[in-house]
Amino acid sequence: MIPATFDYTLPASVDDAVRALSDAGEDAKVLAGGQSLMPLLRMRLAIPEALIDVGRIDALREIRDEGDALVIGAMATHHQVIRDPLVREHVPLLARAAETVADPAVRHRGTFGGSLAHADPAGDLPAVALALDAVFLARSAGGEREIPASEFFVDWMTSALEPDELLVGIRVPKLGSGWGVHYEKFHRTAQAWAIVGVACAVRRNGDGIEEARVALTNMGPAPVRADAVEIAIRGGSASEDAFRTAAAQAAAGTEPPTDLHGSSEYRTHLATVLTARALSAASGV
Repeated sequence: MIPATFDYTLPASVDDAVRALSDAGEDAKVLAGGQSLMPLLRMRLAIPEALIDVGRIDALREIRDEGDALVIGAMATHHQVIRDPLVREHVPLLARAAETVADPAVRHRGTFGGSLAHADPAGDLPAVALALDAVFLARSAGGEREIPASEFFVDWMTSALEPDELLVGIRVPKLGSGWGVHYEKFHRTAQAWAIVGVACAVRRNGDGIEEARVALTNMGPAPVRADAVEIAIRGGSASEDAFRTAAAQAAAGTEPPTDLHGSSEYRTHLATVLTARALSAASGV
């Protein structure tokens, strides 16, 4: 299909983009890499009156060190995130998860912030942002506000961003030494969305687990933290038996969908199996 008619704006700066969003009102969309938005436009699942293209704002591509955290510009591509030495050193879970996104062509064009703002529960990066306690930086004509990842993903393809807000960056706390990470994903083909995914970070203390963070992909209308697993594993032994026992609670409090790719019961089973694998891989067992 052919997209519906819309006004097109190509701002040269963040301020220009924010001003354009404010002027356009509620029926505007931001175009970044376009890997998620363009299919929606062509199928007329999205019919904006205005399109704000931020593709030429280089300031949004920066990845910078802010001491105890990294700030990743919303326009940084998946490929950039994968290869960036700061990301690989301080938040390697982001790099590992980004490596599983779609295919090389999409990873070179698609953007980190665009994928997160799209808020697809089957996307790989929302669960990772949730597990890492990321904070989203949104800019509007009224100033900048910070949105914790726990509040950013509201519902299916719905974020906490207001219509006049532009996502400019994501602040991700550094994990520090002693952490192991892993992203476990089950999908039909190498380029498909996750049927279920598990983002996991584990901090060991000798033979025990001092802390664990686990978040699930595609187990509800938004990514979810597996709180019951985190509580069950904290202070326990770093063993496969302990991981399987904790992982049995992975689906607690979730709302796994039933669709063409699997039933709710199937996803519940996958979440249990994949969480045990992710805990084992992240802890080096």
